[in-house]
Amino acid sequence: MKIEPRAGRPRASSRETLAEAACELFLEQGYEATSIADITQRAGVSRSSFFNYFSSKSDVLWSGFDARIDGALIQLESLGTEAGGEPVRDALAAIVVDFAPDPLALALRNANAMGLVTELERDSGLRHARLAAGVADAARRAGIGEIRADILGAAHAAAVLSSLRVWAEQGAGQASPEALFRHALTAIHDLPWRG
Repeated sequence: MKIEPRAGRPRASSRETLAEAACELFLEQGYEATSIADITQRAGVSRSSFFNYFSSKSDVLWSGFDARIDGALIQLESLGTEAGGEPVRDALAAIVVDFAPDPLALALRNANAMGLVTELERDSGLRHARLAAGVADAARRAGIGEIRADILGAAHAAAVLSSLRVWAEQGAGQASPEALFRHALTAIHDLPWRG
């Protein structure tokens, strides 16, 4: 099935069209078997158009989530020496608030069918490391020792990623990502911000 390009398509929809085409192809033929050329052909856009929006095939899945991480890291850095448990959790909660189904959610829900299990494990690890480092840096700026800061960073990053994964796997009509994140935070209550 080939979607013909439409004249005058708004730029904002090209990103969505590419993401939709990519997800369709990942479901139909698997992630590894899908090339960028396949995606652009399905979306009816040029290869250069793909690279106007995404840096790689993997970026189709992660770009929206990465933008949310970037925002949270800016918030964490802005806390300076005043970082505490509540403001840090608020910065991280912004990642999952109003998280609508997107290519990442679809990939998490259909990882086996899309042949994405290994890819998602690897790429989730990269996002976990970024978030963990951001939280740990905030903790250190607030005077928390190295080991406790690293543990807090890893635990809070895991809470974010786990809540999104479980939300995506459960499907529509279940708990929100925000509720799952709050629940995940209760799992790390034995790691108080100060101690």
